Amino acid sequence: MEAQLKRGLLDVCVLSAIKDEDSYGYKIIKDVKPYIELSESTLYTILKRLELSKMLKVYSVEHDGRLRKYYHITEAGLKRVEEFEAEWQEVMSIYQFVIKGDSV
Repeated sequence: MEAQLKRGLLDVCVLSAIKDEDSYGYKIIKDVKPYIELSESTLYTILKRLELSKMLKVYSVEHDGRLRKYYHITEAGLKRVEEFEAEWQEVMSIYQFVIKGDSV
């Protein structure tokens, strides 16, 4: 898969994982695992990029005597998920066009 396309899809997956409630790294990996394979190093790169893009905010909470980073989706992040949902129909149309020749 093209790197830029995969990057965009992974970003939206991570945003979707925290759309309904704030979460932390390990839980995000666990939540997306049934759908995609995501390593810790890849996840933290994505989280940093999304933070820099102001699509999520980071805060820390003490848990078992240690600070745990939590991630909260922002309005910009929610907007990106909505844009993806709108774009998905176009992506599916392109996919259908590409595979139509496979059934012949």
